[in-house]
Amino acid sequence: MAGPRNEPAFRQTWLILGASSAAARAFAHRAAGSGAQVLLAGRDAEDLHAQAADLSLRHDVPAEALRLDVRDLDSHAAFAAGCAARSSGQLNIFAAVGAMPEQQRLDHDVALLRDTVETNFTGLVSVLAAFTPALTRQRGGTMMVMGSVAGDRGRKGNYLYGATKAALHAWLQGHAARLSASGVRVVCLKAGVIDTAMTWALPRLPFTVSPQAFARAAWKLVGRGPQGAYVPRIWQPIMLIIRLLPTPVFNRMNF
Repeated sequence: MAGPRNEPAFRQTWLILGASSAAARAFAHRAAGSGAQVLLAGRDAEDLHAQAADLSLRHDVPAEALRLDVRDLDSHAAFAAGCAARSSGQLNIFAAVGAMPEQQRLDHDVALLRDTVETNFTGLVSVLAAFTPALTRQRGGTMMVMGSVAGDRGRKGNYLYGATKAALHAWLQGHAARLSASGVRVVCLKAGVIDTAMTWALPRLPFTVSPQAFARAAWKLVGRGPQGAYVPRIWQPIMLIIRLLPTPVFNRMNF
């Protein structure tokens, strides 16, 4: 399912953050199918325990569910230390953490706005940064994080969500530079539209991909390829055009 196994079983450990999302589920199966130990982290303990049991049964690998709320910044250092202790091999991270409330709700609900920023940016970068000591010590591994094409240019339909993703992209670029001397790869996946619960309320959009197709493309970038990539790749020329549109033209577009 995930390609050839180049290393003995359990030489690799994949920590999946936001593991209840559809994209994360699909990626977890890719990782487990490669023979890696899998750690599933998120807030829905019941779902994560069910996933862990399924992964272990299907792929004959160790799988464990871990409680994590990215908004609880004070818990991140202990969480990272616990994951490093549980890891049976080189630790890698796949993060699919995000919330995308309607922009109109965000415009009138300060608490929701704060929660979205804490989920998509502040909390996420805090927990990722907490793993810097462990990743630096092992001098290798991959940190793969889902960004979004929405971060390339703020549009009226979801500019708060886009702003959090733009900030995340910039942070990942700097973090990649910081960790490069340690042999750690930081990969930013600028995701297009994925057929998940987050997008079910939206009209069917062109170039929508399944979570499985997204995970397949993401897995191809593990250990190779650029540190920033559009998934699927068709979004690279699309977003180039959108970025180059004159502001008066862009502002008249209703999306």
